[in-house]
Amino acid sequence: MRNPVLSAVHVYPVKSVAGCAPSEAAVEPWGLAGDRRWMLVGPDGRFLTQREHPRLALAAARPLPDGGVRVTAPGGEQLTVEVPERIGTTAVEVWRDKVDAVPAGAPAAEWFSGWLGTEVRLVHLDEPARRRPVHPAYARSGETVTFADGFPLLVTTTASLDALNSLIAQGDHADEGPLPMNRFRPNVVVDGTAPWAEDDWSRIRIGEVSFRVVKPCSRCVITTTDQRTAERGKEPLRTLARHRRFGDRLVFGQNLIPEGTGTIRTGDPVEIEN
Repeated sequence: MRNPVLSAVHVYPVKSVAGCAPSEAAVEPWGLAGDRRWMLVGPDGRFLTQREHPRLALAAARPLPDGGVRVTAPGGEQLTVEVPERIGTTAVEVWRDKVDAVPAGAPAAEWFSGWLGTEVRLVHLDEPARRRPVHPAYARSGETVTFADGFPLLVTTTASLDALNSLIAQGDHADEGPLPMNRFRPNVVVDGTAPWAEDDWSRIRIGEVSFRVVKPCSRCVITTTDQRTAERGKEPLRTLARHRRFGDRLVFGQNLIPEGTGTIRTGDPVEIEN
């Protein structure tokens, strides 16, 4: 087996919207630069994702150099949003976390509301260094996260996806496979490991940046959503339930917390500590 390397990097500027795959990305204490700094919320301020709106998979977001974002909907219609001036903040909810965020303004709200067919607002996380602490059961003092579900980064491996696809091919929904990696929305993908090797990792180093491996990633209905069509099936949850159940959770990938900052690049060597 060849030495592990970083095979892909993914940044998702707007939570639950398709992102981009740059060849390199800056690692900040709260995650990759530009990752999940924007989020859609309903009238009650609670976060919205592909769980409720699978159609979000069909839009794509790209970060702008000044921190803004450009979103492209199917058909090519675009929305460009600059970082909003922080005149005031609004309270939003991400899972059980209450977070102060800055509204992106009426044009963005109208664009997304019209596209989704329901009332939504776009908000921006202006100060990730202090807005949302990582769950204290897994974090060190002062560690924070953006609008990601709970942790700064998610790592997956190509070997584990290959193994999962082999299991899907043997199951009762084989016609749904093989699944692409985008079903799992990772930030970093590692090639050159054994299948499920990440279960035993305690720390990894990608290029110049070290990360703690803090918790397996529990998977939800978003993984059953075809990211090209927004249609849902049964896989991979059916197969994960049979082969990757840990207690009441179905697991694929591992959550990471950076132990420093720097730049990671595709092709970087990955050093692993078990």
